[in-house]
Formats: sequence, C-alpha cells, structure tokens
Amino acid sequence: QVSFVNCRQKGISHSMDNKQVLIEVSHLTHIYETEGEAPFYALRDVSLQINKGDFVAVIGTNGSGKSTLARHLDAILLPSEGDVLVDGLSVKNPDDIWKIRPYVLRNKGNPMEDEWEELGPMKPDNQLVASIVEDDVAFGPENLGVPREEIIARVADSLKKVGMESYRKHSPSMLSGGQKQRIAIAGVLAMHPECIVLDGPTAMLDPSGRKEVMETIHRLNKEMGITIVLITHFMEEAVTANRVVVIHKGQITADGTPEDVFSKVEEMKAGGLDVPVPTELSYRLAQLGLPIRGDCMTNKELGEELCRFVLKK
Repeated sequence: QVSFVNCRQKGISHSMDNKQVLIEVSHLTHIYETEGEAPFYALRDVSLQINKGDFVAVIGTNGSGKSTLARHLDAILLPSEGDVLVDGLSVKNPDDIWKIRPYVLRNKGNPMEDEWEELGPMKPDNQLVASIVEDDVAFGPENLGVPREEIIARVADSLKKVGMESYRKHSPSMLSGGQKQRIAIAGVLAMHPECIVLDGPTAMLDPSGRKEVMETIHRLNKEMGITIVLITHFMEEAVTANRVVVIHKGQITADGTPEDVFSKVEEMKAGGLDVPVPTELSYRLAQLGLPIRGDCMTNKELGEELCRFVLKK
C-alpha cells in the first residue's frame, strides 16, 4: 500500500539538515469497536514527531499497531483520542481534513470518497487501476483536477524518477512485481507529495523486486528530499533508514538510529522481533569472546570486522 501526505507548499528546503517537523503525533489512541466484545486498543497514547526529509522505518510484530499508525499519518483513520498534525493542520479539524487526506492506490473506487477500503495482502496488482502504465500514473492527478497539460508533464517526470519511462505504453499486467510497485510509486509522485507512506511495499516481491523498490525509495528521499515512512517486516530494509521506530502492543518501545535500536539484540528478541543477520551474528561472536564489534549493521561492516580479526592472528 502506497499513500501520500499532500502538505502545503511553503518553499520548504529539502536539506537533510533541516529539522522542521512535518508530522506530529500527540498522545494518539485508536480504539476499534468490536461486536459483543471489549473495545480493542490498537494504539495507546502514542507521541511521535517526523521531520521533513526523514526516512523512518516502523517495525513491529503482526497486530502491533504499525499499520494503524500509518493510516493516521495520512488521515485515513481519525484519532479516538489525541491528535495528528500534518504541517500544522489537524486531522480532527473538518475544514482541514481534505487538505491532508491522501490518495490511496488500489484497484477500484474513487480516491476522493469517504469510505476507504482495506486492501488484503499488499499485492502490486491491487494498486493499479488502468490498462496502460501512463494512464495509471495519471489517475491521481486527474481526480484532483490537475490540467491535462500539467498531467502529461507530471506523468513523464514521475516515470523518469522511478526509472520506468520506457514502459509508459505497456500494460501493467505484463510487468514484474517490482516494476508494478515502481509504477504505483510514480502515481503517488505525480501528485507532488511531501511525504510518502509505504505499508509493506515489498512484502509480495522476490529479492530482485525488493531491491528495485528499495533503491527507488532511497533515491526519492536522498535526491528529492521526500519524507519516507516505511512500514516493514524486513529488518534489512529497516536498517537502511536513518531512524527506526518500534511498536509493541500499540505503544512505541524504541525510537532511534538503526544502531541504537538493533544493537539491543536481546530486547528485540524478547519483543518478538528479529535483528539484521549481520547484527545477530556479530553479537553472538562477540559473546563468544571474539574481539570484534557486536553491533554490525550490514554485511560489509561484519566482513570488515572479521577481516581485521583474521589479519591480527
């Protein structure tokens, strides 16, 4: 699922050193009413700030509340308690709601309607709505009333930014899973967002497709300054973010750099989460007495530590 937060344009600098707050979650609680049972608290008193230009990975076990949080960031869901401010606009203010409510890519329905459908597994096919790639990318801007000449320019620019310009006349059904996700992201880019929220964008893809999508997401963050919020089950994806937020039973239990979060191997395991393979391996080797760092985040870091160890012998 790919969605965007369409913030007001203020000539904002895209410097990664700029720490202006884009999204502020304040004491957010979300309660799902259940028939004949006690209400279910998906989120409890969650507070979080996301800065412009951030790349934030949100991780947690199934049912932890991470997807519910994602749907609050772009105002698909409204708080039971607390508030969410997007560039200063409150999702609880009826006058502001349509200024920040996103277009959600899916296989049917009008993106401007009030009733939002749940997608099943995040299959790329569920996010494409047209028979030709360029028509699919144009779908969102058309529904926002963007003039035709500008739509044509946006489609071309968005496809170029995700490396899919040569496929504009292709049928989406003929593309690979990774290519379909890149088309879905192009459709979001055509709406000129400040922030993209991706909920499990690589969940149904093979390793090659996952690599394509992650490279695209990082390029948009680094080259265009677009804020990224990535909901993922893959720790090797989370470790590439500049910030990791851990949600457990509806509450934030960790928030920091990948090094800060994943170096606490035993705490992560106790919460039902894995850590990147290089991190666990280096941690276990250090426990066995090898004089290497116990917090390697990548294969490269682990390889360098092992080479230093071997060369010292």
